[in-house]
Amino acid sequence: MFISMNNGAMSTDTPTLAYADLHLLTVLAQTRSYTQAARRLGVSKASASMRIAELERSLGLPLVRRTTRAVGLTAAGQQLVDDIGAAFARIEQGVASAKDLAGAPRGLVRVSAPVALGRQHIAPTLPAFARAWPEIRIELDLSDRFVNLAQEGFDLAIRHAQAAPDTQVATVLCDTRSVLVASPDYLARAGEPKHPAELARHQCLLYLRGAAGQSWAFEKSTGRRVADSDVERVAVAVGGPLKANNSEVLREAALGGLGIALLPDFSAAEALAAGQLRRVLPAWLPRDFFGERIYAIRPWSPQPPRAVQCLVDHLRQALGTGFALPVA
Repeated sequence: MFISMNNGAMSTDTPTLAYADLHLLTVLAQTRSYTQAARRLGVSKASASMRIAELERSLGLPLVRRTTRAVGLTAAGQQLVDDIGAAFARIEQGVASAKDLAGAPRGLVRVSAPVALGRQHIAPTLPAFARAWPEIRIELDLSDRFVNLAQEGFDLAIRHAQAAPDTQVATVLCDTRSVLVASPDYLARAGEPKHPAELARHQCLLYLRGAAGQSWAFEKSTGRRVADSDVERVAVAVGGPLKANNSEVLREAALGGLGIALLPDFSAAEALAAGQLRRVLPAWLPRDFFGERIYAIRPWSPQPPRAVQCLVDHLRQALGTGFALPVA
């Protein structure tokens, strides 16, 4: 503890340090960026940099290591953050809990979500949420990359994944699956494959995952429980005229008759229901490509802010039934 009293009753030789500057250091350690740290704390980047410099002068040693790419901590800086970080986390949690007790949930919730899921299924639910919780503000960032919650200052991430990370708190919003689709026009021109192996001769629309070739894996759906060893599995190398890192782009290309696309059900459901797309190989289940669940993921805390929990509960209710697909 750093103590300084001017009435003569008590003093130390240790310099007085502003708790706000120490808190800034812990946020900087999380974000590794002056810009992100300043944004989270509502100060300018220049002010944040000056305050860290003043903290270093007060202690008489460097705390931050600056490079062209990121901000890191020196050994002394990391030791200081290790010692004080948990205390500031408890203070933040205590303040949030006290605010919650004062009345209705309120405040800003920063959310990251995949583009297609966010545009088609999350955004339409937000007006109802805003009417139910008028004191809660939502900042929705749509991106198909996996954001770092701590470094980028997000309160919640909606993720389409095989499994939830074990370092954060995850709530299952709904199950999801992948579906193979094409337009009626494409199938009339190119023919409809009867077995996954025939996809090698078709124009396939690929989700961009590196420069290497791509294969799609399938399991034969029997409609009954069978031993794992008896499940028929097929993997086929596929190629085609388009790769994209967004399922909406692939869906639009499929709607335009460009080829066969492998899409998450939430991106294909509306076009399938309207008859604009048709399922391809409905008896075969695509495996190990897109995730099979949609999660709401938040940083660990013993008691989440009520505003965050309200949004999680809302999304679980809105999305909980999943995305209906036609049988064929």
